[in-house]
Amino acid sequence: MHAAWYERNGSAREVLQLGTLPTPEPAAGEVRVRLHASGVNPSDVKSRARRPLVGPRVIPHSDGAGVIDAVGPGVAADRVGERVWVWNGQWQRPHGTAATHIALPAGQAVALPAAVSFDEGACLGIPALTALQAVRLAALQPGDTVLVTGAGNAVGHYVTQLAARAGARVIGTAGAAARQAAAREAGAHAVIDRRSDVAAAVKDLTGGRGADAVIDMDFSGTAPLLAHGVLRAHGRLIGYGSNEPGTVGVDFRTLLFQSLTLRFFVVYELTPADRLAVIGALQDLLAAGALRHRVGAVMPLADIAAAHEAVESGAVVGQVVLRP
Repeated sequence: MHAAWYERNGSAREVLQLGTLPTPEPAAGEVRVRLHASGVNPSDVKSRARRPLVGPRVIPHSDGAGVIDAVGPGVAADRVGERVWVWNGQWQRPHGTAATHIALPAGQAVALPAAVSFDEGACLGIPALTALQAVRLAALQPGDTVLVTGAGNAVGHYVTQLAARAGARVIGTAGAAARQAAAREAGAHAVIDRRSDVAAAVKDLTGGRGADAVIDMDFSGTAPLLAHGVLRAHGRLIGYGSNEPGTVGVDFRTLLFQSLTLRFFVVYELTPADRLAVIGALQDLLAAGALRHRVGAVMPLADIAAAHEAVESGAVVGQVVLRP
């Protein structure tokens, strides 16, 4: 099969290689997918740049979409020919979706409705499932105000749609003008330039009360805002990322006397029950055509280094997708 891989950490152009590798055969309980699209996420480029390798050779990317072309023992033969999207393709395993084929457990290949393109299917595993779990944990009620940080990014694009669909008033943050426009298009009622005084702007938009909830992509940036009233008393913050992943300082008196709830998760490690819930909810939304997807760039696998650089730089608004 044709594939891209790396054997050490480093910059995209230094370490990513292209070539031919043996086509995998599905083991018991597995399916093999002929991939038509591979999604590139920020976690993929961070893994390539600095995270310890899970094997001597890593085919990157966890998200993708394609057609099942073979099944292993114990998997129904009628799954051959099924259009699917895949999740956790390269989580704790060395062979991801930056290749023409991937073999993985049958449950990690989920039916892709005919109306959803392969490129769009490659946006689902990390961005859409993260958004669904975040909104689920936020327990938004109609009329709630939710601050969505990074509302113009891939996850934030879905979070904004889902929160608005739940009847919440969405205040988004975004940087570049194109990302601010994307947040508005997704349904944000107001968008704050992330480089401005976000806490003051949120308080102004909420009559001084603060948001009922925050769905947060960067806890290191949002934590300092809690002491400035960005979140109302008894409010809740749902976090799924941090630009500074180490120790993050939080004002304890604010947490205590405002009775704030902080909850974090990583989409790769959802409990089986949570995974079933969000996949089920996503499949219902896809079947109803109720989600808008934003594919920002589509490139051939040969351009994988440029794709990684585009994600790292934030130059592309929307998901970057490779076609193996």
